[in-house]
Amino acid sequence: MLFVCYPKCSTCKKAEKWLEARGAEFEKRDIKTENPSAGELRDWYQRSGLPLKRFFNTSGNLYKELKLKDRLPEMSEEEQIELLSTDGMLVKRPILVDGDTVLVGFKEKEWEEKL
Repeated sequence: MLFVCYPKCSTCKKAEKWLEARGAEFEKRDIKTENPSAGELRDWYQRSGLPLKRFFNTSGNLYKELKLKDRLPEMSEEEQIELLSTDGMLVKRPILVDGDTVLVGFKEKEWEEKL
């Protein structure tokens, strides 16, 4: 299981504690120092069944600075994936990848149901 997170993020810390409390074994990856590639993001997006917008950190400073709320609707999926792969701070976190299950953002109830 791959746990992609930002170590300073309180939600990521909460998710990591949640996983540890359940005895889950996972590989931890810092999204800021090892940003997901376009290929990984494309794969996770397809496996997740989620809308691509869910992969964006819409509350992040960079998202706001780039005015992505207005720009994303005009961009193709491929352009959005390429943009996400340029900076980990654009990506919603944490991301948990376990086989065919891909969870984006930590919602305890959702994680309990899917894991």
